[in-house]
Amino acid sequence: MMPREIAEFEKVRVQARAYLCLLLNRSIPNYLPDPDLDTITRGLKNLKKESIKVDALYILNSKGIQISDILSKNPNIAGQEVKNDNKSSRAYYYRAAREKKCIITNPYPSSLTNDLTVTASYPVYDNNKKLHFVVCIDISLKHLLDFAHPTSMDGIFTWISRTSYSIFSLALFSIAFLLFFHGVKSLMLHCIAIEKLAIEEMFKSTILITLALAIFDLVKTIFEEEVLGHHKENSGDIHKTMIRFLGSIIIALSIEALMLVFKFALIGPEKIVYAIYLLGGVTFLLFGLSFYLKSTEKIRDDDKRC
Repeated sequence: MMPREIAEFEKVRVQARAYLCLLLNRSIPNYLPDPDLDTITRGLKNLKKESIKVDALYILNSKGIQISDILSKNPNIAGQEVKNDNKSSRAYYYRAAREKKCIITNPYPSSLTNDLTVTASYPVYDNNKKLHFVVCIDISLKHLLDFAHPTSMDGIFTWISRTSYSIFSLALFSIAFLLFFHGVKSLMLHCIAIEKLAIEEMFKSTILITLALAIFDLVKTIFEEEVLGHHKENSGDIHKTMIRFLGSIIIALSIEALMLVFKFALIGPEKIVYAIYLLGGVTFLLFGLSFYLKSTEKIRDDDKRC
């Protein structure tokens, strides 16, 4: 699979459907008193002459059986004989018949080209709204994306965006690595001289490693989403990343507040109020995290009901 191309397809799906359905609607007459196969075939032949790079055009009857030869500019595809094939289980047939409108499928591996392909299908009715045919257009995902992004500016902007996110990801990863390195270094140095172990240094090591983990989690999400294009249909993974990030920050601040309490209790009791302020900030963060969890849980429940 090509997650980046599929993610791009989801962004242009509405425009792609609108254009392909416009081509079909313009070329194929609908709601005639008696739709006939010759009229539909002539419309497809005219459609084949369009500039868009269509892989295959064909016609199904009302039961999903292919009743026409494949029309294609590619002689290897046009020569394939697949008449009388039962396509009633294919999404491009049953969705068009069920929804009674022009539809576009998700990308799928084509048996004709072995490439990821999208099919637009258009139901043809008589004037009594009885289904007679389903007209189909196959177009490769690559050609569809080329059509959806015809200008060089789109490609340049995408390249700049991915390059920028890569640089930011590298910078954040370097920060995470340095925090982790210094945290482990401090921990190992004090473990060697365990008799001189300082609780304050242990707290600092814990804070550094916790922050490194939080930043690394953030870098991982940014790189996968914006550079590799591994977009999730379900936003649950994004919520989990945000929860882990906020949780790590809260833990680090809580440890810092606890360390300040011990420190000020020994060297400056009058300054302990600053540790209390920090604990108050941690408490507000906890309330904020709780509200976030409650809100996202409600959104997911609403999505499931829909």
